[in-house]
Amino acid sequence: MLNKDRARRGLMLILSGPSGAGKTVLSRKLLSEYADMELSVSATTRKPRPGEVDGEHYHFIDEDTFREMAKNNAFLEWAEVFGAYYGTPRAAVEEALSEGRDVLFDIDWQGAQQLKQSAASDLVKVFVLPPSLKELEARLRKRDQDSNGVIEDRMSRARDEISHWGEYHYVIVNEDVEHSMNDLRAILAAERRLRKRQPWLNDFVRNLIRPF
Repeated sequence: MLNKDRARRGLMLILSGPSGAGKTVLSRKLLSEYADMELSVSATTRKPRPGEVDGEHYHFIDEDTFREMAKNNAFLEWAEVFGAYYGTPRAAVEEALSEGRDVLFDIDWQGAQQLKQSAASDLVKVFVLPPSLKELEARLRKRDQDSNGVIEDRMSRARDEISHWGEYHYVIVNEDVEHSMNDLRAILAAERRLRKRQPWLNDFVRNLIRPF
């Protein structure tokens, strides 16, 4: 039976990679499999799109509120994208980590760099690669959602994104989703057991070696 006094600290799991590499599929599988993992919900100043729910897809706030939060260091990372602001609220993430829950981030290399500056010790960074650029383009076309121009732009961006693979702790070549999930399970199992994420160990070991 699990000793509840031996609670671990949660971790921040980042999945990055080019569009079409399979991050979204892997993220959904992780969230459905691990009850103690939750998706980071960003705050944004853009308007909700049809079907988006406040607090589930994003926290929709006005620009003045966002600027005030940024000024007060209330974001772990934030950026302006196409005229709207996006940021990761600090309080919700820190609460989850302190309660032993993991937080999943589907962000690019720039967001990962910002998180490294604010929470490096909690980060586990995984880069997801496609098996080839040819396969990546085939996946993008299979979606049948974008024009040729958009796909060409995504392919150009993919090369830039891939160039940052060396900044990550782990790299997964996503040829097969289930094999990639096995890799992620192994990464999580090891990272969750790191000494720094077992705050109870200090007292436990001290009691083991104390004189009788």
